Amino acid sequence: MHVVAAGASGLLGRSLCRHLTEQGHQVTRLVRREAGAGESRWDPYAGFVDSGLIADADAVVNLAGSPTAGNPHSKKWARELLQSRVTTTAVLAEAIGRAAAPPVLLAGNGISFYGDHGDDEVTEAAESRGDALLTRVTRQWQAATVAASDAGARVCVLRTAPVMDAAAPPLGPLRQLARLGLSTRLGSGRQYFPMISLRDWVGGVTFALTHEMHGPINLCCPVTPTNAEFTRALADAVRRPAFLAVPAPVIKVAAGAMAPEVLGSLRAVPHALQDAGYRFADHDVRDVIAAGLAR
Repeated sequence: MHVVAAGASGLLGRSLCRHLTEQGHQVTRLVRREAGAGESRWDPYAGFVDSGLIADADAVVNLAGSPTAGNPHSKKWARELLQSRVTTTAVLAEAIGRAAAPPVLLAGNGISFYGDHGDDEVTEAAESRGDALLTRVTRQWQAATVAASDAGARVCVLRTAPVMDAAAPPLGPLRQLARLGLSTRLGSGRQYFPMISLRDWVGGVTFALTHEMHGPINLCCPVTPTNAEFTRALADAVRRPAFLAVPAPVIKVAAGAMAPEVLGSLRAVPHALQDAGYRFADHDVRDVIAAGLAR
């Protein structure tokens, strides 16, 4: 299978491209600099991508986008967060839509699509609630795939929970704090906090690609922990105490536009993957943390 990948320089993109190559697939990475071997230059902000490359591909994966870690009080950061995702997705979806035989589109997205659902289990059929920043971004991000779906392409929307790996946020910085005995519960700690290990994210995306899945796909571990459970599990993993807490009013001021993501509750369930037969390597928070710290 020939896979064209955008956003291949980040942790998720590198890991997925490496795995696909190891599985015998051909991967072409889209880059915004001069292209080297196994690469193709594109400029999404100018609306340019090699249409022939897209038409000849079996699948296109878009993981491009500016970092979600940033200044939550910055309008520039929020604008780039949205535009970088919507623009890249739209350019690729339109190129797919022009192909005589449209390739599969695996479109990056976020679990924040659903918004705050309290204690209710959230499958792919759940509605999107509220107007929190990341919820609004993910709605428009998903809407940008319409040119591909209208052309009859198989589209998978990858609603990704935070990927727990020591090489990247959020686990990397949180591990350092935990080692100092500074594991901190956020607000009440009763809010559900979905997550997934890197190996299950890669495995789930590859499974979706090779098993004719389509539509939204929750990429999260089967048993979603609360924030308090995550805090306790991380402290236990590094053998340190966990007794600190940050009150919700303080978080609302400090986190700004990101406060609803920190304090909201999302008990996500990976129903689509489980129903299709994917078997998770990491089932719950302690599995996920152990896998992330072991790398």
